[in-house]
This record gives sequence, C-alpha cells and structure tokens, in this order.
Amino acid sequence: MYPRSLIFALSPETAHNLAINALHYLGKIATGHPFPAPPVTVMGLNFPNRVGLAAGLDKNGEAIDGLATLGFGFLEIGTITPRPQPGNPKPRLFRLPEVEGIINRMGFNNQGVDALIENVKAARYRGILGINIGKNFDTPIEKAAEDYLICLDKAYAVASYITVNISSPNTKNLRQLQGASELDALLGALKARQTALADQQSRYVPLALKIAPDLDEGQIIEIADALRRHRIDAVIATNTTLARDAVAQLPHGHEAGGLSGAPLFEKSTTIVRILANALRSEIPIIAAGGITNAETAKAKLDAGAALVQLYSGLIYRGPTLVKECVRATLYSIKTDH
Repeated sequence: MYPRSLIFALSPETAHNLAINALHYLGKIATGHPFPAPPVTVMGLNFPNRVGLAAGLDKNGEAIDGLATLGFGFLEIGTITPRPQPGNPKPRLFRLPEVEGIINRMGFNNQGVDALIENVKAARYRGILGINIGKNFDTPIEKAAEDYLICLDKAYAVASYITVNISSPNTKNLRQLQGASELDALLGALKARQTALADQQSRYVPLALKIAPDLDEGQIIEIADALRRHRIDAVIATNTTLARDAVAQLPHGHEAGGLSGAPLFEKSTTIVRILANALRSEIPIIAAGGITNAETAKAKLDAGAALVQLYSGLIYRGPTLVKECVRATLYSIKTDH
C-alpha cells in the first residue's frame, strides 16, 4: 500500500529525496519488467507499453533500476545541464492536495551531464531511456544552443532518445527559445549535430522537443511547422503551466513556478489536440500533464498522443497508477505512429 499520509507528513523536497534514495536501493535488490501490453513503435523505437516516467523525478539518473521495477514502458531522466548547478533557493516545491497539484520552481538542480552519464552506465536497465537536456541558468540565452549541443554530444551514446527542454518556466528566458526565429536556429543546430553523431556512431538517436502549455494556437502551429521542417522525431506536450486560474485561492497557490498535476490536465490535453491536428500523424506526440487515473491517460491517447508520461500523479496515487494507466491504454482508440 502506498503510504501517502506518511510521505505527506514530510516536506515535499525531503519526501522526494527519500523516494529517490529508496528507489536507488530497491534497484540494487530487485529487477522489474514493463507491465505487459501490445508493444508500440514510436520514433523508430519499440516501446513495451505506452506509459512512461516524465523527466524531473530522477534528475541525475540515480534511481533508474528502482524505477524500472514499477512497470513503466520507458523512463526519462533529467533535466540535465552541462555543469552542475544547485537550482533555485528553497523552499521550491509545494503540494496542493485539494486539487492534486504541485508547484515547483526547482530551476534545473542537477549534478551535471557527466555525473548522469556515469549513473546511466552503472545501471542494469536496458529498456528505453530518454535523457532530457537543458541549459545552465547562467548561460546567456543567445548562447543556449551551445549548452544543448554539449549535452547532446555527451548523452548521445547512452540514450534511447533525447528530449530538448525549452519550456521550463524556472530558468530565466528559457521559454524565449520557443519563439519562431530562436526555435528555428536551435532545431537547425541540433538536427545537424544529430546527423553527424549518427554517422560517427552508426546509431540514430531520436530527438524530441518538450513544449509549454502556455501557448496560443498560432504559436503551436508555428512550432508544429518547425518540427516538420527540421525533421524532429517527436514532441512532448507539455511542461508545467504558469496559469493559476484553478488554484489561486488555495494555500501555496500563489507560489511562483510551474503548476503540474490535475489542474494542468485540460490545458495540456488541448495542446495535444491542436498538435495532432497540425501534425496529422507526421510526428508522434508524447503527452504529459495531469494524468492521475486511467481515464485521463486514455483521454491523452484519444486526443492524439502515441505515448503518455507520469510524474505528479505518482505523488498522489503511488506506483499503482502505472499499471492502471497501462491497462487503460489497451482500450484507447489511438492509431499508432
């Protein structure tokens, strides 16, 4: 049984750190397998089920083997930056239990890409592993591409796919990279480097772009056009939101940062629908944001996603959410990509 009351008696970041430590040690004594489901091919990769872990839970790849015991079809770790950084001042993580929401302003706290690579190499896990990359907080936005290229170079050999995170609200000016000209330049540089690395290593590692939910339809269509133009392999919709409509009157509802969990569901699912209509199955969509039960997982797939990712829902529901969502995907009307 998931000990939610015990976990919620601790501060959110203390509980998070304890969970990572517990999963780290679990991975040393136990092995896991994905919950059975018809496999699906996305980005040219064969996923044993459609339900994955979103980036942010295991930023440094410290608990890969433990997370693998929970039945996920794939794992995504990070966000990682070229150099270690502490992130934003504490407190920076807040629960909103009345609505099953979380606000965070972590700020890409991580041990740096080299430490993550060593953790990946030490893990026994051989399933699909995504590595989520970002820029250091003190790298000027006009030089952001350099940070992404450093991480891409280092992560390429050990990743199944790599996610380019330009949508966290907690790194100053980062979302600027979603603008048309900035995005075009960044994706062009990343695609050229991906092509070169694929030639050098005789192995193609797909690239996914993670976008924000706080975009209008015109911006989403522009992003879809850029993804198509640069032949990016997938899009993850979405990161956390800055909107506070549903939580402003709640304790901690005013805290700065990105809101995730159930309050994000409708906004992020709308983004999936718009992307699906714009992309017309040319590029697969990975849906994240507000998946807290079987129904919300299925709704993401029915909206046009090929895969789903969990994070905040795990905090409120525990590991049984993974199996519940895998079962739900068996009955989705989703057409495979």
